[in-house]
Amino acid sequence: MTPDSPDPTRTPAPEPDDRSVTELVFDVSERASVLVREEIELAKAEISEKVGKLLRGSAVGVAAGAFAFLALILIMEGVAWLLNEQVFDNSWAGFFVEAAIFLLVAAGAGYFAYRSVQAGAPPVPDQAIEEAKLTRAVLEGESDGTQAASPGKADAARGASDAGGAGPR
Repeated sequence: MTPDSPDPTRTPAPEPDDRSVTELVFDVSERASVLVREEIELAKAEISEKVGKLLRGSAVGVAAGAFAFLALILIMEGVAWLLNEQVFDNSWAGFFVEAAIFLLVAAGAGYFAYRSVQAGAPPVPDQAIEEAKLTRAVLEGESDGTQAASPGKADAARGASDAGGAGPR
């Protein structure tokens, strides 16, 4: 077989004008299923990113609670020494200094945990939802007989919505 000779087992792709309605319906359904799969993948990626943020925030929140618990132990120990001695010879001041340091660390970690949980909650796939809305608007525009938005217009609309705060975080 020469490179110029056609492959007898391969049928040439029909020209767009030569395709039957069945082939066109099959092509549309295949493209729609690919689009749905891509939307699902985008939603999965968004959910996993937000769940990761929630887990990091929760882990730091647990650490903040541990530091607050240690600070409570040190404060209680310091108060016990203070009441025991009832004299200000600074033998107990170190406990309060350590407790203050632990409380500062716990406050910083608690603030970080709060911000992380707020950034990740609720884990809703915002980008996938926005993309699905744009796709629906384009498909409804075609089914109503109106002219569908060109790719440039859809990208411009997407860029405008991203500028409004719906973009990646």
